[in-house]
Amino acid sequence: MKKLNFLLSAASLIVLTGCNSPKTDGAHVEEPSHTKDSVTTAKPDEVPMDSAAMAKAWNENRMPGEMHKWMATANGKWTAEMSFRMSPDEPLSPPSKADVETRMIMEGRYQETTYKGKMMGMDFEGKEIMAYDNAKKKFISTFIDNTTTGLMYMEGTYDEASNTINFTGDITDPATGKKMDYRQELKFIDDKNQLLSAYDKKDGKEFKSMEIKLTRK
Repeated sequence: MKKLNFLLSAASLIVLTGCNSPKTDGAHVEEPSHTKDSVTTAKPDEVPMDSAAMAKAWNENRMPGEMHKWMATANGKWTAEMSFRMSPDEPLSPPSKADVETRMIMEGRYQETTYKGKMMGMDFEGKEIMAYDNAKKKFISTFIDNTTTGLMYMEGTYDEASNTINFTGDITDPATGKKMDYRQELKFIDDKNQLLSAYDKKDGKEFKSMEIKLTRK
């Protein structure tokens, strides 16, 4: 594994330096004067990153860290009670139940959560892939299910005070084809209970459109 890590880092450096190096085919090529000026003119506050620092940054970006370990504490089997509504004028639907399983994949880099059960009387199957991007310092969530043909993408940050990940993104309204703002709150109540709340907008006003109560089995 150490050898593979070294080779990956080295390969990244080769690609990066290779892309920025002009090809001469062994012959000296005189560059146009305007090109020389643009290359040699550097801003005083810019310090080039050396190869060692670049390799360190790439390595830190690809290795699971403390946030990934924290994500893994949610691994296991859960029962979900899911309620929905399409409009703020109607109550949340009676809860439908689903079996949920969460596990880390790709050597702890991502978290996969699968849902399987019923939703409003219909068979329901969904899958979420959640990441913590070391470079962005953000959580990323993608979700697909058998009720649509789209893929939902959201980015979020962790609020330590409330033990909640706050996600934001957008969804496409199938009726109009227009994008709508969308956000979710994933609250870790304790080791055995989580609450996922989703919010849509209608006529410019936000309302809770989904609530999923998760209980560890």
